[in-house]
Parts: sequence; structure tokens; C-alpha cells
Amino acid sequence: MIFHRALLREFAGLAGAVFMTLFAISLTTRLIRLLGQAAGGTIPSDAVIAFLGFFALGALPVLLSLTMFISVLLTLTRGWRDSEMVIWFGSGLPLTAWLRPVMMFALPQIAVIAVLSLFISPWAAQMGEQYQSRVQARDDVSRVSPGVFGETGSKERVFFVESVSGDSSSVQNVFVASVQQARMGVSMSRTGHTEVAPNGDRFIVLEQGRRYEGSPGDDEYRVTEFDRYAARIESKDSSQPEMTPRNRSTWTLLANPSSQNLGELVWRVGVPLSALVLVLLAIPMSFVNPRAGRSANLLFALFTYIVYSNLLSVSQARVSQGRLDFGVGWWLVHAGMVLLLLFMFAQRMQLIRLRVGR
Repeated sequence: MIFHRALLREFAGLAGAVFMTLFAISLTTRLIRLLGQAAGGTIPSDAVIAFLGFFALGALPVLLSLTMFISVLLTLTRGWRDSEMVIWFGSGLPLTAWLRPVMMFALPQIAVIAVLSLFISPWAAQMGEQYQSRVQARDDVSRVSPGVFGETGSKERVFFVESVSGDSSSVQNVFVASVQQARMGVSMSRTGHTEVAPNGDRFIVLEQGRRYEGSPGDDEYRVTEFDRYAARIESKDSSQPEMTPRNRSTWTLLANPSSQNLGELVWRVGVPLSALVLVLLAIPMSFVNPRAGRSANLLFALFTYIVYSNLLSVSQARVSQGRLDFGVGWWLVHAGMVLLLLFMFAQRMQLIRLRVGR
């Protein structure tokens, strides 16, 4: 049917543009934060892309849900503004005729959202925690950021490296300050690199440098010049990542139905359900009342989305705290929005009959 094909084509075209915009904004915001952490030495620069990828997988369910809602809403709103909707209604089509093309567009995406929310996003969160544990277990030398003062994991040393070679095998203009037995030690060298002993121990080797040792406020201090100075790098054991409901698999949550696990289930199940309700709400919300302004329906839709999302978060929190039963919490918010959906459909259909003179 021409009506269905035209709508599906417009839905798909607009959805692609909306998704790319939302995805780019989300990734850019996250990338700025990660680059700031890398510049501050909190995370190594080579881990930025990995952390960004894990974040993207976790954000996809919400982004896809919002994309569907915006795409259907804007497409039908344009139809109202251009009087296309009035023409379709005048030809005998009821408002419910839009349900079929909208569902044809939305159901495949809702299935993808469900898979992402229930399985892929928890896996990405778990992999992200494991990767972060491995990053934190790296020795201090491998986490050096050039041009930034940094602390070792034990807080016993402060170091500064002016530049790092392209292959990260050597550094230039190294500064290391440490306190040992109440004496301050400062080492400076022009170059440095790491070496691995036959037994597997790693050493940082400073070359052509000078070391100052003394107590703060004391005139007596010792200066030592060296051509080569080696210090053993303490290795760190990789700690187990912290397991939280967010990074547990859905099967694990079902097998251990604690309050916190059930609260997480409320959110994972709620994302695809809310995507379905929102895309259906977009049909009556697209109605444009010229007397109320051309953007009134868009503002109301934005307000509805914010309220829906916040209510879902509140429901998750109440179930996690044991203040709301899971059997009620997972559907209560959605039931309220479905009632709003039915009310808006009934109201819009009555207004449409008045406008087309039926």
C-alpha cells in the first residue's frame, strides 16, 4: 500500500539522521571526559577507545528507543503541519490506521533493543569492569602521560616525563621525587627506558642523571651523578572486578533474585517496553493544534519522555531498596503510560472527527 510504503520510507530516513546525531553527541561527550582523564593520568591514553566502545554498547538501547520516538513524532507532526494528515483522514482512514506502519517500523528495532538491554549491554559493562581492572593493574611506568605530574599507586613517588618516544620504549627528561626513611630524594635524567631481567622482573633505567637526597629544611644534602640508575618496578596483581547488578548477566539476576538484582531487571525489561509505548504515544502526540502553537506538541512529547524515564528510574530504585514488590514494579509505570496512550487516542479521534466534519 502506498500509504504504508511512504510512511516507512520517511520513518527510516529520518531515523538514520536522528540516530547519527544522538550517537555523535553521546560519544563526543563521553570522549571529552575520557580524554580529560587520560590527560590527568587517571587512565592510559591507549585505553580511551576501548572505554568508549564499552560505553557505546551500554548507551545503544536508550539511544535507539529515543530515535524511534523522535522519528515517528517528527514525521507525523510534519504531516499535520502540511495538512497531509487531514487529507488521509478525509479519504476515510482512521487514526488507528497509523498503528500498522508504525509497528512495522518499530517492532524489529524493539527486538534489537531487548537483546541489547537484556544481554549485550550487561556484557559490555562486565567487560568494561574487567578491562578497567587490568588497566589499574599496570605498573606505573606504562601509565605515564607525557607533560603531566603523576603519582604511583602506592602514593610514594611523584614523577614527570616531558616526552615519550613513538613506540613508548623510552622517555626524555624524567623527574622522580620520593620519600624514603624521612629523607626526600629527587632524581632527574635526560633519558630513560624499561628493561626486563631474565627472571621476569621489570626495571626502569635512568641514564645521564643526577640524584639529590636530604631532609626538608636541612642544609645537608647529598648529590649523586650517575650514568645509569636502575630501579625495580613493583608489579601489581590484577584485582577481580567489582560485580554489581549492572554488570551481571540477566540469567545471574534471575538466579539470585535479591532486591538490587530485581531492581536492575526492572530497568532492563523496562527499556524495550518503554520503547514500544513511546513509539505508540508519538501517534496521538503528533497532532498539531494551530491555536496552541506549532511546537506545543513537541514540548509536551519531551516532557512526557522525561517524566516516563524518571518514573522508570524511581521504580527501579524502589524495587532495589525493597520498598516496592518486583511483581508490581516492572509493569506499574508502563500501565500508567498505556492509560495515557488510550486517553490520547480517544481524544484525538474525537477531534479528528470534528475537523473532517464527521
